[in-house]
Amino acid sequence: MTSGENADAGGRGPGVRGPKGSGTAEASGAGDIVRTLELLWDTGRRPSRGPKPGLTLERIIEAAVGVADTEGLEALSMRRVAAELGTGAMSLYRYVPGKAELLDLMLDRVQRPSANPADLGDGGWRSALEAMGRATLTLYSRHPWLLHVNQSRPILGPSALDGMEKVLSRIRPMGLPDRELVSVIILVDSYVVGAARTRVHEAERERRTGLTDIEFWEAQVPILTEVMASGRFPLIAALDEDTWGSDFDHFEFGLQRILDGLEVEVARRAQDTSRQAPDASRGAPDASRGAQDTSRRTPHPGSADAPPGK
Repeated sequence: MTSGENADAGGRGPGVRGPKGSGTAEASGAGDIVRTLELLWDTGRRPSRGPKPGLTLERIIEAAVGVADTEGLEALSMRRVAAELGTGAMSLYRYVPGKAELLDLMLDRVQRPSANPADLGDGGWRSALEAMGRATLTLYSRHPWLLHVNQSRPILGPSALDGMEKVLSRIRPMGLPDRELVSVIILVDSYVVGAARTRVHEAERERRTGLTDIEFWEAQVPILTEVMASGRFPLIAALDEDTWGSDFDHFEFGLQRILDGLEVEVARRAQDTSRQAPDASRGAPDASRGAQDTSRRTPHPGSADAPPGK
């Protein structure tokens, strides 16, 4: 096995490594962490020029994302990316140590935030979180393979930090402690990931089985009609006919309810803060009274209270 093949199979060179993903799932941070950060932040050694004209790290990342988008993460390999670029796998190792590090570069690339401030809402914290939630859902729809990557230990590159910086700048007026502001971002992101997973899984099943979502549910109607008529499930049977209609946006409903709850909490915190603030009219000391007290406590020359020798 060559050094390049070994790198693609898991031997990713020296350096600090993260944990490998379990089963068929991939994981962020599973390669050489230091080298990955150097590539993300452009702080390490630059790759030597290879025999393939025009081959760059940027092109390698773009090709890898293209493979994952069209063929799925299971098709991603250094050899497959090299074939997409019309070169040999060994040429890629001049730029990136292996597949694990390449995956982290891909994650940072696709999560690059928009440069347009308007894409993060109209300026309020609620609109910013709304925009973040919708943009994240779109991101997973465009790159379904993201859901197959364990990102519990992300490598923090420019895109990840730029995105967080932009969101924090909009939600800081919520007035929550820093750790709770971060928790708000996690809350919304976790909700979106769950919704995206359902949508992506539905699309994958339709693509692999050839059976549409409507056809799938219609196939169950005859048996379920008899079950509902049995009286065993009266509450379910009594639901409105449009309960399961596709015109209801479950994602948007859930997102708005989360934001409603946050609004209630932000308002409660603001009210508590105003109640705890000291009354300026009562708390401020009376300057004239202080002056009088001082004049009474300070002995004047010649008085009985004056120290000897004055």
